[in-house]
Amino acid sequence: MIERTEYLEQLKRWKDKDLIKIVTGIRRCGKSTLFELFIKYLKDSGIHENQIIQINLEDVAYNFHDYKELYDYVNQKIDSKKKYYVFLDEVQNVPKFQKAVDSLYIKKNVDVYITGSNAYLLSGELATLLSGRYIEIKMLPLSFKEYFSAFDHNLNKSSYEYFLDYMKTGGMPGNIPILKDNPNDLDTYLEGIFTTIVYKDIITRNNITDKMLLEGVLKFIFDSFGSPISTKKISDTLTSKGITTSNHTVENYIYAFIESFLIYKAERFDVKGKNLLARDYKYYAVDQGLRSYLLGKKADSDMGHILENIVYLELLRRGYKVYVGKVDNLEINFVAENRDGLKYFQVALSVRDEKVLERELKSLQKTGDHYPKYLLTLDMDLESDYDGITKINIVEWLLNKK
Repeated sequence: MIERTEYLEQLKRWKDKDLIKIVTGIRRCGKSTLFELFIKYLKDSGIHENQIIQINLEDVAYNFHDYKELYDYVNQKIDSKKKYYVFLDEVQNVPKFQKAVDSLYIKKNVDVYITGSNAYLLSGELATLLSGRYIEIKMLPLSFKEYFSAFDHNLNKSSYEYFLDYMKTGGMPGNIPILKDNPNDLDTYLEGIFTTIVYKDIITRNNITDKMLLEGVLKFIFDSFGSPISTKKISDTLTSKGITTSNHTVENYIYAFIESFLIYKAERFDVKGKNLLARDYKYYAVDQGLRSYLLGKKADSDMGHILENIVYLELLRRGYKVYVGKVDNLEINFVAENRDGLKYFQVALSVRDEKVLERELKSLQKTGDHYPKYLLTLDMDLESDYDGITKINIVEWLLNKK
């Protein structure tokens, strides 16, 4: 198993704290494996196996008809004299699961951990019941650093070559054994993930009947990531192709994609005014491999936008709120915000051409503040500084070497 170190450390930090630990993320991104790693840690720390209760609600062996059956099943395994660690995978599959989770949480000798593949998990009744009593760990597919760690580096292959592979295949953890054994099976695997998400997490949950329209909207977004788009633009484009829809329907579908963690929405940020702008958001795909599968595109046909997508996801992994920056009539790819303030990131394939370098630096030079500014590129030459703007090789940055 790939050590998902950063997520594992979060679970360790929150262990035994009086909060429900909720791990969210797209299907097959590694949530169940994370639980396995954490359970191993618990056992290595001296926790006895019978103090650990693990249930995967996608397993037909656990066919609970309602929250009461789930609660009763767990409760009968609990002894008031011991501490218990309860892990519930894909808990949203149980009707009114919120009540079972809350009832387990209020037991002083139970530490509760749950996962879900839909942001619906944290809306409605659960959010109301558990307000202020949970922490969410947002899980993504493999970072490049995690992906790179999964391979034998004795092979005569550079980190740059591995990164080009990562740009093509994406970071779903299940990709790794396929890539090592039979790369031709990758599309079949990704098709299975995509179909499960579309049918289980989107169509069924939202009572959607027009699968062709749904895929049309998603393909438009995947094909336009890195570009500002509006629901009207999507609706008008699909209508011009003979697929009749409305702004309202497109909005609903986008919301469903975000809820199922297929896409992420980046709001636009006015750097000089330090405020959010209300329209023409950008959207980014959770995984470039899923995007390539759906569009049938090769990575080398869109490398600039794929790089941008990878940087966006990495900034999320590192705990930032991420916006698209606007400076007058120019754009900064990303404004990353945390408690320490802001950082600016511009992403480009190469800036060896002086005119391209000038263009990429221009928006960063106009921010009017002294927050850190970075230019990330695939250029392999040495790190450079342009009056406070630091140019870094993106592969080195992703491997945390810079």
